[in-house]
Amino acid sequence: MPTHTLRPGWLVCLVLIAFAVGTDDLVIAGLLPVIAHDLDVSVAAAGQLVTVFSLTYAMAAPPLAVATARTPRRTLLLGGLALFALANLVTALAPTYTVLMAMRVVAALIAAVLTPAAFATAARLAPPDRTGRAVGAVAAGLTVALFLGVPIGALLGSALGWRSAFVAVALLTCAVLVASALRLPQLPGAPEAGVRQQLRQLGRPAVLICVTGTVAGATCGFMTYTYIAPIAGDLTGAGVSALAPLIAVVGVAGAAGTLLCGRATDRWGADRVLLATFAGMVATSLAMASLGSLGGAAPVWALGGVLALWGFAAWGFAAPMSARLLHLAGEAGTEALALNTGGLYVGTAVAGAAGGAVVAGYGGAGVPVAATLVGLAALAFMALSVRLFPAPATETGRVQAGAA
Repeated sequence: MPTHTLRPGWLVCLVLIAFAVGTDDLVIAGLLPVIAHDLDVSVAAAGQLVTVFSLTYAMAAPPLAVATARTPRRTLLLGGLALFALANLVTALAPTYTVLMAMRVVAALIAAVLTPAAFATAARLAPPDRTGRAVGAVAAGLTVALFLGVPIGALLGSALGWRSAFVAVALLTCAVLVASALRLPQLPGAPEAGVRQQLRQLGRPAVLICVTGTVAGATCGFMTYTYIAPIAGDLTGAGVSALAPLIAVVGVAGAAGTLLCGRATDRWGADRVLLATFAGMVATSLAMASLGSLGGAAPVWALGGVLALWGFAAWGFAAPMSARLLHLAGEAGTEALALNTGGLYVGTAVAGAAGGAVVAGYGGAGVPVAATLVGLAALAFMALSVRLFPAPATETGRVQAGAA
């Protein structure tokens, strides 16, 4: 689509879609004790609300992307936002744990449609030399949800009850829906004959290897993020008062990483930037592991500095990975991104399980060591992938298959 026909603000709308979905996904983590008390279940049972969302998203995203491939993009995004707002309102009214669990499944199904569609639409609407930064901006919407949307939701939950957080997400989604209706252009879906071809594209080794790299990269990154509290405690001896600033540092650095790595992708190509971010995760994980040799006496500022660099790389790989996939998948761009975001959730789940085992056996100081080993394997894997299936040096993310 010629860029001169686009209304200003279309990219902001796509970023806000990602922000709303990310907030809804993550906000519940800060509400678990309140939900458990209100619905008379254990905190562990309440925690399964997070698990069921992630698993539903991971399994549903690829088939839903194929099922909705022919739907015009504007129609798909606006309809999805309306359903997402409604789902959150019903969630806020859930009378029992069972109903709440069911609504988390519904929300995950809608999110599994919205997020890949937002990424692919950004790539299709952006000029060829700005695809990476457009994809990076949408990824930044998810990252900002970590350090802005989630804390606000947690504050609302503690002050007004957990239901108020979902009402807030519903109102935010309604606002994004109105803005998107005014600013998003018409964009066709896939032609009827293209869906079968898209399925064949998803099964190509180049695409599957790339998604496997996302699983490994997410495992490395989210292992550290999930267990940042025991890591900080064991490395620095600091109490919970240091945790919020450290998480904020990671969030700000992660948002900067998604944006700047998107711009770098446009300049130097997806493959170079992708390998650089994976190398950055390995180097910073190793630096964190080295702080463990100080026997719990590492300065908090030193850990904060390492976490800033780590957050930049750990979240920065989203833009080049998405741009690389868009090139490799051809006309199955949205479906490939759906498969990739599913891989991200799988990696998150693996990181939680593996990191928990490491903490149980070796404490928080063992997590950066494990993350370094996983990161080395992921870096080697992606280096092989890039060698076997290189993406163009520039304009990597242009979706030629707009039918996605």
